[in-house]
Amino acid sequence: MRKLVRLKLKILAKLILKKYKPKIIGITGSVGKTSAKEAVFTVLKGKFSVRRNTKNYNNEIGLPLTIIGSDSPGKSMFGWLGVFIKACGLILWRDKNYPKILVLEMGVDRPGDMKYLISIAKADIGIVTLISHSHEEFFTDVKAIQKEKGLLVENLKPGGWAILNFDDDLTKELAEKSKVKVLSYGFKEGPTVRAQELVFSFEKTKEVDNLLGISFKLTYNGSFIPVLLPQVIGYNSIYAALAAAAIGIAMEMNLVEISKAMREFDSPNGRMNLIDGIKHTLVIDDTYNSSPASVMSALDIVTKIPLAKGAKRFAVLGDMLELGGYSEEGHKEVGRYVAKSGINKLITVGERSRDIARAAEEAGMSRDDIFEYTDVAEAGRFIEQRIEQGDLVLVKGSQGLRLEKIVKEIMAEPLRAKELLVRQEEEWSNNS
Repeated sequence: MRKLVRLKLKILAKLILKKYKPKIIGITGSVGKTSAKEAVFTVLKGKFSVRRNTKNYNNEIGLPLTIIGSDSPGKSMFGWLGVFIKACGLILWRDKNYPKILVLEMGVDRPGDMKYLISIAKADIGIVTLISHSHEEFFTDVKAIQKEKGLLVENLKPGGWAILNFDDDLTKELAEKSKVKVLSYGFKEGPTVRAQELVFSFEKTKEVDNLLGISFKLTYNGSFIPVLLPQVIGYNSIYAALAAAAIGIAMEMNLVEISKAMREFDSPNGRMNLIDGIKHTLVIDDTYNSSPASVMSALDIVTKIPLAKGAKRFAVLGDMLELGGYSEEGHKEVGRYVAKSGINKLITVGERSRDIARAAEEAGMSRDDIFEYTDVAEAGRFIEQRIEQGDLVLVKGSQGLRLEKIVKEIMAEPLRAKELLVRQEEEWSNNS
């Protein structure tokens, strides 16, 4: 049944694209796809008719659903019938409100995924955020991941753009495979679109230092403009903003328009979001997913946030899944990074993350400051008891660990969980 649904969706989506001919922006990468998608949508929505995929609609089912403009009906036969009727209606009659631009996140879990997705929707503009050890259990090595994700760049339509993160060597190498114009972005010397003079803005209160956001100077082609991202703290969010700025430039927007639009950008739930914690603490919720590169990036941010005298930094780190043969070394790499990062207390959750704890201790972190749990609920109760006023708590782990449950345990307003946290939909509650 799934194969039949997938085939019908593919055919209908291709017919819709053939009729309406929207400009397609494809986004892939191991880290930061969703943030980039949201940033691109934020920059374009004020000036263009644009749609992006919602939730995690980035696979062989979700991508055509986005093109059709429908939610997944799950296991409802009548629901799928409704989707097919809507798609047929779009093909038989012209919808004058069909979007002119589709921003499509393209997820790659295993070999063949990208080839299938671009067989449905060949992109005019392709963004590659970063390539690292993610979903490696289905690939031989990180070079195989690069090859699969690079198919997006190799198959862009003539006259399009490849938007590449030049701070990442594996992504930068894809420029050689591009048959279209390349716009690069990053912090380092060399990229066309750069962020410089990064400033973290804080507001002092009696209980805790509240982060207002990040500001930086956006430079392009000899010009620059200040950009403020309110309530954004992760480096991935800045990279997302740079990718979106590059898209804006490719779409002939000026820097003033881009900077103004950026002020509305907010990180998706579970991606380095600041949440008020119990006992006047601050929680950084980064529970959407996890990989070594994203954990180390999160730790870099945690150490930059100033705390009141005597306050502590907690890192609650869960297993990083789908790393394949790199799993043990990836967890150890994170443990060594924790030891040198200035984290006061390390709490690991899951069997694989024991390697994080062991590596942190071997790298010099005191055993008295390391705590290991296999049960999420137990870990949540322990953290609830240990944190004190002014403390900062980073919570991060792969989707399968469901560490958003810990965030819910220690957030000041748990009744707002559905609004602020990931995986609060009914299907996740039934699959807890």
